[in-house]
Amino acid sequence: MASEMQHQGKCLCGAVGVTITMQDNHISVCHCSMCRRWGGGPLFAAEPVRGVSFTGEEYIATFSSSEWAERGFCKQCGTHLFYRLKQEEHYAIPVGLLKSSDWAFTEQIFIDQKPEFYTFANNTHMLTEEEVFAQHSNNS
Repeated sequence: MASEMQHQGKCLCGAVGVTITMQDNHISVCHCSMCRRWGGGPLFAAEPVRGVSFTGEEYIATFSSSEWAERGFCKQCGTHLFYRLKQEEHYAIPVGLLKSSDWAFTEQIFIDQKPEFYTFANNTHMLTEEEVFAQHSNNS
């Protein structure tokens, strides 16, 4: 079993800090229309996160983006802090928040919603919207 790694980061203004624990250095990209609208492009996220802690929690606001998920951001500077599945406590942390740069881009989700105007050259595992929902319903 691989040893767990901790990664730290903070928002643009520094009001919110985050520490995550992961078993590996894998990141995924979400191409869903909500992630693209939220950040102006696909969401590059560190996941699965085994543990997450925040400092400056009084500066965190959340938006319930669906029945099953919410998105967190800094009230002061607007930095995107997380995407979280409400029932599973599953966090996806935007990789740009974190100081680490030694990432392995291994997966793309909602690939059926990806616009045609961009394509990544990386060889990754790709899941459609239907496959993503099936994967999470099997984990429940």
